[in-house]
Amino acid sequence: MLYNSTQDASEVVSSAQAIAQGISKDGGLFVPQIFPKYDENTFKTLLKLDYKGRAKKVFSDFLTDFTEEEISDCVEKAYTKDKFGGNNPAPITSCNLDGTEINILELWHGPTCAFKDMALQILPHFLTKSLKKTYDGKDAVILVATSGDTGKAALEGFKDVDNTKIIVFYPVNGVSPMQKHQMNTQQGSNVNVCAIKGNFDDAQTGVKKIFTTPSVSKRLDENNMIFSSANSINWGRLLPQIVYYISAYCDMVNMGKIKFGDEINVVVPTGNFGNILASYYASLLGLPIKKFICASNSNNVLTDFIKTGIYNKNRNFYTTVSPSMDILVSSNLERLLYKLSDNSDTVTKEWMTSLKTDGKYEVSAPVKAVIKEKFYGGFCDDEQTKATINKLFAKNNYLCDTHTAVAVNVYEQYINETGDKTPSVIASTASPYKFSKAVLQAISPDTPLPESEFDMVDKLYEISKTDVPLPLADLKNKTARFSNVVEVDDMPDYVLSTLGIK
Repeated sequence: MLYNSTQDASEVVSSAQAIAQGISKDGGLFVPQIFPKYDENTFKTLLKLDYKGRAKKVFSDFLTDFTEEEISDCVEKAYTKDKFGGNNPAPITSCNLDGTEINILELWHGPTCAFKDMALQILPHFLTKSLKKTYDGKDAVILVATSGDTGKAALEGFKDVDNTKIIVFYPVNGVSPMQKHQMNTQQGSNVNVCAIKGNFDDAQTGVKKIFTTPSVSKRLDENNMIFSSANSINWGRLLPQIVYYISAYCDMVNMGKIKFGDEINVVVPTGNFGNILASYYASLLGLPIKKFICASNSNNVLTDFIKTGIYNKNRNFYTTVSPSMDILVSSNLERLLYKLSDNSDTVTKEWMTSLKTDGKYEVSAPVKAVIKEKFYGGFCDDEQTKATINKLFAKNNYLCDTHTAVAVNVYEQYINETGDKTPSVIASTASPYKFSKAVLQAISPDTPLPESEFDMVDKLYEISKTDVPLPLADLKNKTARFSNVVEVDDMPDYVLSTLGIK
């Protein structure tokens, strides 16, 4: 299995090289040259395996330069019962939504209470093995732009990992107080956190610019270091996300919710398009997915794109109660467009160049047609998000976070618009306690808000009786280690200074 860049197909690398490097030198993203096809017998075998077994199968088909023992070592260290609270790190909970059963895939039982743990607990193991195969003797400098959850999950995954250093940038006013406290209290001798004066797109653009600036990379090389990424632009981050859609399907069959071979719909709250892209990649393996339902908040650039084929980031940016989706540049969409344009690096590069120069692009008629056939896009605002949280709690005694609520709301829109009652899996991306203020306002709007974030957590527990995840409860008495704030243009200097490079 080899990989090439979405913007230069002549750049061909191994999986270890793709993971270690993170992003192509031309700024494109690494994609598999082929996708293996799973037949009926393969899926029947997967049905009998646990989550770890399913992960090992998928990884072995994409990481062909890793040995079976190396893959097993990565999986066994990542998906432990201690880290995820059980043998299945991605359990399904069912609720009733106005007479329709919804199956909520809870992806937030890991150490940072967000779906990013599903990938970022294993990425450090992939990366350290990849470094030995490709850059033996060099340290990897992990640069991360985060809208909230990726930052903490990456910090937790990479803390004190040998031969790595990690620097996380986040928008100073663009994450929840809980997310900010999680990051700024992070322990580890190799970690650093810094806020930027801007939004997530500014942070993401800044990081990609650092990656592709030759003079900065040269300085690292002179100091025996290389850049890599923990964002979903890194194939080693995206690959593990494919697994939980396959595993969810197997669990649905084993639970008797669907019959083997039945189609399902997938509903994903998404900003950077990585999580929903992973479900699309799962379908390329053979997973029978009928519709990919893409849920957005008021930053509805993806909704408009799915409906029109025009991607236009030239619009108002909104700070919402679902901050991990406050994104106007969805990086992983590039990978989908590459695939839908018959793996054309030329066409993909033209669209991405247009996005950089004009802030927009329009895809071809054939690509528009496929997107309209396979995808549905919808969005909701903050008030609709809170109303959905209230509804789920009132009718099912189920407490969900703001991002999951966006997905549930858009799924309701889809059913009302199409009447399609195909069994569906809704990706639940975070614990409700990471967004206690909004969730508390949603389920008990007349309750006076406590002053501090942790008092809100206590009040939310008092009202909902939903357990507070231990990693969040333990944060209460932790003191912040990081408080730096820089301008976007100063990010390269901050990185070099943090690394001790003058």
